[in-house]
Amino acid sequence: MLVIRVALAGAAGYIGGELLRLLLGHPEVEVVAAVSSRFPGKRVDGVHPNLRSATDLTFCSAEEVGECDAVFLALPHRVAMTQIDHWAQRSKLVIDLTGDFRLDDTDVFERYYGEEHQAPHLLDAFVPGLPELHRESLRTADLISVPGCMATAGVLALYPLVARGLIDLEQGAQFDARTGSSGSGATAGPANLHAERSGAMRVFAPTGHRHEAEISRHLGLSAAMTATGVEAVRGVQTICHATLRPGVDMPTVRRAFREQYTAEPFVRIVAHQRGIFRYPDPKILLGSNYCDVGYAVDEDNGRLTTIAALDNLVKGGAGNALQCLNIRMGRPEALGLTFPGLHPL
Repeated sequence: MLVIRVALAGAAGYIGGELLRLLLGHPEVEVVAAVSSRFPGKRVDGVHPNLRSATDLTFCSAEEVGECDAVFLALPHRVAMTQIDHWAQRSKLVIDLTGDFRLDDTDVFERYYGEEHQAPHLLDAFVPGLPELHRESLRTADLISVPGCMATAGVLALYPLVARGLIDLEQGAQFDARTGSSGSGATAGPANLHAERSGAMRVFAPTGHRHEAEISRHLGLSAAMTATGVEAVRGVQTICHATLRPGVDMPTVRRAFREQYTAEPFVRIVAHQRGIFRYPDPKILLGSNYCDVGYAVDEDNGRLTTIAALDNLVKGGAGNALQCLNIRMGRPEALGLTFPGLHPL
């Protein structure tokens, strides 16, 4: 089988570095270009020191990239939509990790991103890069948009119940999301300085976080999200509150999760009676492509609480993108993605 030749735009960022780590370790991928507008001509391992001895690549400019089998876009938000024509000329398959093509409605995009979309004609062409919901469409997709990290966690935490009609959709759902500092990117501003971030639990989006729009799109319900920055570097934990339909009890909820996710390679059900890590915790997922999901039910009032955790740079970004590439190219879905995480850390 032929090696998959890939290029990566935005290779100097945190998501870009994680993609490089995964792609360089993939047995059937060759990275032919690592694009950076900040560091053209400089060695990749000078920016990503964890890749020392893994590659002798140097960053290049976008103009230097020729034809390849796939292009990953790990660019800043609002940049991918201005460059999509350039990259579509280099590769039939484009996998975008920005927020530019995650929503399929221009009005919703403008509300959450604060500007007019520059390529609205392509919004419907992008397939959501969430294998657990869109695996069959991904097999033939040429344009793929990977969801945001908190959106991925929120969707996976509630989807089994929504899909089976066990949630009161009219009541909507509330999401409380916590994220580490790497979610702000490698060029984040003063709020991410160690002196400001250390020890803080900073609510940076009490309402209106853009990932709630993605959750609403995928689940078909009204989603409200509050996002908090915590001291961790990596990791996302999303807690969801929703209302069950009358008569839905804990065994029904448990069965829904098992039926939905037993065969999924990267979703694990974590809802134990005892133990330090009896509910999903991102600490033990760092570096892995897993999303752990758990649940609890208050049967007296029909209140459902679900918990999801993942590494925002992997299952919340680069790992999910590689999982999509594997599916699209007919490779084993878990190829290059089986690292289980570390403990203790």
